[in-house]
Amino acid sequence: MKRRLVILVLMAVVAGMTNVTIAQFTQEKSKPAKSKKQRVEPSFAWSVSEPLGLHYPSTIDTLHLDYHRTMVPSMVSEAWVTTGNYGAPGQDQVFFNRPAAIGEFFFEDAIGAWMHNTGTMRFYNTRIPMTLLSHSTGGDKYSNLDRTRLEFSGNVNRKSQLGGGIDYIYSKGSYDAQADKDFTWRLFGSHMGDRYEMQAFFNHYNYTTKESGGITDDRYITDPAEVQGGVTRVDNKSIPTLLTSAHSHLEGSQLYLNQRYKVGFYRYRRDSVTDTIIDRTYVPVTSFIWTLDFKHGKHQFLNSNSHEDMSFFDRSYLDDDGTDEATRYWRLRNTLGVSMLEGFNKWAKFGFAVYGTHEVRRYTQVDCDSIDNSSGKLTPLPFAPDHRKTQNLLWLGGQLTKQQGSLLRYNATAQFGVLGDAAGEVDITGDVTTRFKLLGDTVSVKGYGYFKNLAAPYLIQHFVSNHYAWDNTFSKTKRVRVGGELDIPFSWTRVNVGYETLTDFIYWDADGLPAQHSGAIHVLSARLSQGLHFKAFNWDNSAVLQTSSNEEVLPLPKFAIYSNLYATFTIARVLHVQMGVDGNFYTKYYAPAYNPATMTFHGQQEMKCGGFPIMNLYANFKMKQARFFVAWTHFNQKIHSGDAYFATPHYPLNPARLQVGVSVNFVN
Repeated sequence: MKRRLVILVLMAVVAGMTNVTIAQFTQEKSKPAKSKKQRVEPSFAWSVSEPLGLHYPSTIDTLHLDYHRTMVPSMVSEAWVTTGNYGAPGQDQVFFNRPAAIGEFFFEDAIGAWMHNTGTMRFYNTRIPMTLLSHSTGGDKYSNLDRTRLEFSGNVNRKSQLGGGIDYIYSKGSYDAQADKDFTWRLFGSHMGDRYEMQAFFNHYNYTTKESGGITDDRYITDPAEVQGGVTRVDNKSIPTLLTSAHSHLEGSQLYLNQRYKVGFYRYRRDSVTDTIIDRTYVPVTSFIWTLDFKHGKHQFLNSNSHEDMSFFDRSYLDDDGTDEATRYWRLRNTLGVSMLEGFNKWAKFGFAVYGTHEVRRYTQVDCDSIDNSSGKLTPLPFAPDHRKTQNLLWLGGQLTKQQGSLLRYNATAQFGVLGDAAGEVDITGDVTTRFKLLGDTVSVKGYGYFKNLAAPYLIQHFVSNHYAWDNTFSKTKRVRVGGELDIPFSWTRVNVGYETLTDFIYWDADGLPAQHSGAIHVLSARLSQGLHFKAFNWDNSAVLQTSSNEEVLPLPKFAIYSNLYATFTIARVLHVQMGVDGNFYTKYYAPAYNPATMTFHGQQEMKCGGFPIMNLYANFKMKQARFFVAWTHFNQKIHSGDAYFATPHYPLNPARLQVGVSVNFVN
C-alpha cells in the first residue's frame, strides 16, 4: 500500500507541473531567447577518468526508451550470471565487459553493477536546478521489489556546481532467504574556472543480502510434480534452501578529489575600427594536477545456524558454532601530475602528461591468535596469518592524448610500478579513433588495446576466514588485448572484434579458492549491434560470439544475444510511447557457481546453465517531464521447455511478475 501511495503522489505531481520542456536536461541546442537575461544555456554532464581526471561526455538520464530494462536483474548484459534477486551478486559473462583484474577488495566485485565509482560518477552543469526522482516496484507483499532514486544538481554560478543523490534498493526476492537491501548516498561538486578546476565526490554504500546457498533440490523448478508427489504448482517462498540464517554485509565509502591549476595567457579580441579590447579568452598551456582518492570497506559474513554452517562448508578454522567474521580494508591514493595541454597554439596537436601515484593500503583480517584448536573439532590453519598488513606502492607514468579534432583522436597511458608489491608492474593501454563522411553521415573506426603485467591483490595472496584460508605466492598475470570497432550510424550497425591472451591467469577454482593457471588462455570475441527501423517499427539486436581456449578455467557462453522488437508513436502530440517485447538468450555452458562466504563466483563442472530465453512485454511512456513503464517480466516462464531458468547452479531466476515504475524531472 505504501509503495502504491508513493507512485500516485508522483503521478499527481506530474499532472500539476509546469510546461517546461525536457530540452533543459539534454545536450540539445536551446532556442535563442529574446534577451540576454532570459537566455538559458543547455545542460550537460561529464565523467572523469583515472589517473588524471580527464573529462569525457556523459548523459543525463531522462530517456524513456528501454526504461523498463533498469528493473530486470538478468538484463545487466547479454549474459549475466546472478543469484536471481534484483541487486544481488552477479558477474558478466561477456568477457570483454569484465574488469581487467580482480579487485583489491574482491568482495565488492560481485555487486559492482549496483555501486557508484570514479568511472560511473556524473558531474552536471544544469544552469537551472535539476532534480530527478524515480520509484519502481513489482511483485506482491511477500516478494516485492522496490527501488527509489533521487539525484539533485544545481549551479552556484556559471562555473560552480553542487549536487547529491541517493539510491535505495529493497527486494524481498521471489524465493526464501534471498532478500537484499542496498542503500547508497553521495555528494558531488565541481568548479570549472579559467585557472582552477575541481571535481569531487563522496560516496557511501551499505549493502546487506540474505545468503540462501541455493535451493536444496533443482526439481522444484525443473519438475515440481516429481519432488512434490504429483503437485505441479509450487509456492516459490516455500522451496527449502541450504542456508536460512546467513547473510553478507558490505559497507564502505569513497572520497575523490581531483584538482587542476592551469597556467597560460589571455588571447584578446579587438575592435577593428577603434582597436579597443572587446573580449578576452584565457588559453591554458600547462596544468598541475593533484588527485586524492580514499576508499574503505568492510565485509562481514554471519551465520547463526551452526548445523547448516558445518554441513554447507567443508571445513571450519575458527569456530564450529556458526560464523561471525569481518575483513576490513582502506587505501589512500595520491597522484601528482604535470601536463602540457592540447590546442594552446596551432602546433600543440596533442596533450602530454607525466605523473606519479603513491598508494597506502591497510588490510585487517580475523585475529587468530586466541583460537583454540585443542578440541580437535576445528581444522587447524595451514599457516600463521598476519592480522594486519600495510602496503606502500608507487607507480610512475605518462599520458598522451588528443581529444580535439574531427579526423583523429587518441588516448594512451603507460604506468610502471617501482615500489612495494607493485614493483615490476606494467600497465599500458590506449585507443585511436578516426572519423570520415560516408553517405551524408559520420562513420567512425576505432582501434584499442592494452598490455598488463599485474600483481595479484594482497587478499588473493593471503586470506583467512572461518571456512576459507590461503597463503599463495602467485606470479604476475600478463594480459595482451587488441581489437577494433566500426560504427556506421546510417545503417545502425556497430561491429566490435577483439582478441586477448592471458598468461598465468588467476581464477576461482571448483573448491572456491583462488588458483593460477600456468600457461596461456586465448579469448576471441566478436559483437554485432544491428538496428532495423521502418517508420514506427524498430528491431534492435546485440549479438556476441566468444570462445575460450580453456573452458574449465575460463568458461564462457559461446553465443549470447539481446533482441528488442518495438513500436514508437505519439498520442495527442504529448505522450510518447514505446511498446514491444525484448529478451536475451545465451547458449549452455558450465556457468560459475556462487560462494556466499566470500561473495565470489567460482568454477564448476557439474551443471550447465543457459539455453533458455528471458522475455519481457513492456510499455514505456514519456510526457513532458515524466516517464513511466509497465512491464510483465519473464512472461515466458512457463512457455519454454524444461523450466530450467538457472543462471548459476541452484539459484533460479525470478519467475514472471508485473513491474511498474515512474521517473520525474523537476525544474526549479
